[in-house]
Amino acid sequence: MQELILHLMHNQDIILIRGNHEDLALEFLAHANNYLGDKLYLPFTHHYRNGTVDSFLQLTGISLSNAMSDIPAFVKKARATAYVRNIIPAMKDYFETEHYVFVHGWIPCLTDRCTHRPREFYYNPKWREASPADWEDARWYNGIDCACSWNVKEPHKTIVCGHFHSSYGHFNYGNNKAEFGDDADFSPFYSEGIIAIDGCTAYSGKVNCIMIDD
Repeated sequence: MQELILHLMHNQDIILIRGNHEDLALEFLAHANNYLGDKLYLPFTHHYRNGTVDSFLQLTGISLSNAMSDIPAFVKKARATAYVRNIIPAMKDYFETEHYVFVHGWIPCLTDRCTHRPREFYYNPKWREASPADWEDARWYNGIDCACSWNVKEPHKTIVCGHFHSSYGHFNYGNNKAEFGDDADFSPFYSEGIIAIDGCTAYSGKVNCIMIDD
């Protein structure tokens, strides 16, 4: 995958949108000692369970035991990978065309959280000026809920998002009777102002691709 992306970058045939796993990757490298220093604790950490550790093991060609025995060497080699050195820095928070906005989770929202009700989301007309911290937060948003429950949409445009599995939309806002299992629908979810394309590949074995003429 790394080689494919580098090839597309070299030919200027790709625009990369940064996702939450890129944030996780850099956070892991910044605090690798905390995660790799305790072999009993490691299997229960978020970075181990979400695949971040395994991704760097694959990219570096270092075994887990060797990584844990020499953490500085492992981190140094991980930081030297094209993924960290070239691919992540080339990623954008969003990409916008005349009729579409492409993001990972959703556009940054105005939020309201208190102890008496769940978090609420509101449209932020200045989302393009959002801070890096706001974008990092937005990469974790459930864009399907933002569009369909909170009505956070970009006027006159459609937001194309990933992050949250499309079967969630088909189940909660469509006509499908299952979110997971044999009856689940992992095809792109379309609704007013949104196209959600995450096919939950690790579970479904499918990757969604859409063609947009804009």
